[in-house]
Amino acid sequence: MAEMQSFDVVIVGAGFTGLVAANRATQLGLKVAVLERGNDEFYACNSRYAGGVLHISYHDVKDPQPVLVRAIEEITTGSADRALASALASTALRAVEWLTAEGASFAADGSISWRQRVLAPRRPPVTEMEWRGFGSDVTLRKLEQNLVKRGGELHLGTRALALIMSSDRCTGVEAQRSGRRGAYGARAVVLADGGFQADIDLLRRHISPAPQALKQRNAGTGRGDGLRMAQQAGAAVTALDAFYGHLLSRDAFQNDRLWPYPQIDELGAAGVVVDARGCRVADEGVGGVYLANAVARLADPGCATAIFDEAIWQGPGRSPSIPPNPVLIKEGGTIFEAATVAELARKAGLPERELENTLRGFNEAVQSGRYETLDPPRSARKRAPTCISNPPFYAVPICAGITYTMGGIAIDAAGRVLRPNRTPIPGLYAAGSTTGGLDGGPACGYVGGLMKAIVFGLIAAEHAAEDLPAG
Repeated sequence: MAEMQSFDVVIVGAGFTGLVAANRATQLGLKVAVLERGNDEFYACNSRYAGGVLHISYHDVKDPQPVLVRAIEEITTGSADRALASALASTALRAVEWLTAEGASFAADGSISWRQRVLAPRRPPVTEMEWRGFGSDVTLRKLEQNLVKRGGELHLGTRALALIMSSDRCTGVEAQRSGRRGAYGARAVVLADGGFQADIDLLRRHISPAPQALKQRNAGTGRGDGLRMAQQAGAAVTALDAFYGHLLSRDAFQNDRLWPYPQIDELGAAGVVVDARGCRVADEGVGGVYLANAVARLADPGCATAIFDEAIWQGPGRSPSIPPNPVLIKEGGTIFEAATVAELARKAGLPERELENTLRGFNEAVQSGRYETLDPPRSARKRAPTCISNPPFYAVPICAGITYTMGGIAIDAAGRVLRPNRTPIPGLYAAGSTTGGLDGGPACGYVGGLMKAIVFGLIAAEHAAEDLPAG
């Protein structure tokens, strides 16, 4: 790597975003190199570990564009960039068709409308990280093979360090491989290395005061390299304070059979989530992703507990495909059970009087229909509240599990990286979870990581091909 190697397009990251962009660019006749930090055949990345469900804001990608845009706006409470939302919605079906032509296959997961396109073979409903030979892994390897057949280059064990800028244009990437630093010249660069969920310093700055108390519910590879490089080159960034993730049993830190499933979202959203004082921490009605963010923002994210009753345990507790009832108990997770709230508080190590007051006030507000007067207010955004009054009562110590960060590099609808004044940096693109502008907002709305990756990988490659300077 001592000498400059020259390409039309250099892509940083070989997850779905990077490999979609690379294959599309080679289809368009471009010379492409992909730089991937992982150094073995089954290099870790969130794409490989993903469940493989292709949806947009829990809607079928075949839904009409206005329906999909409205779904994005609703789930993000209007915070999503409308141009990005429109680009995602209008390109989604074409992107799925393109992926199918690349060799991906799909299977439906029951009759749920937004789970009709799951990368096949479908991953089995087990608690631990089971990925080898299933849909996302198989599809990722197919894209790798396609890239090589088309003459593209995949450089494993290569970490991008900095962008090469000539005047105001991005003209390549400085990288390190096997301890040696070198350069990859390019007429366009696509940053596609994912979020910063595995970088403790960035998490502490933007997500949580105690990031070590968050369970890494991911591949452990998202270090924010692309984000840092883009900022050094003058890029703007979106809000960086939200992430996609779920509530997990706190025992997941010691027990790998308790992550990435079962999620404790349904129990927390139907019951209440309290801190060490026995006080509610957030509006449970917004849902599990929002609750995971709320727990992460606590001064002590390791102190949260989900409180619920028998009706919730036997109802919502059995509803997900990998339900906490009975999976949590079967896999060794901690759950306290008691005939009274006071006894439950003692078992769970919570203050009796405060927990009793919290549940009494909650139940009174629900009975009166004035639950929005609670502090914090309770809404019925995703689930209407019910009284927590049917013994036995339960408590599950929980933590926030982080999958990927929602904010990132600011881009336009063509995937071009933007400066703070909203003008594009020539030659520089970004796509996937290294970017922001879609997921997030006050409700930490989840739009869908895989579709964001595939669609904007495709878009970035196509625009780069149209806009390349003479070389």
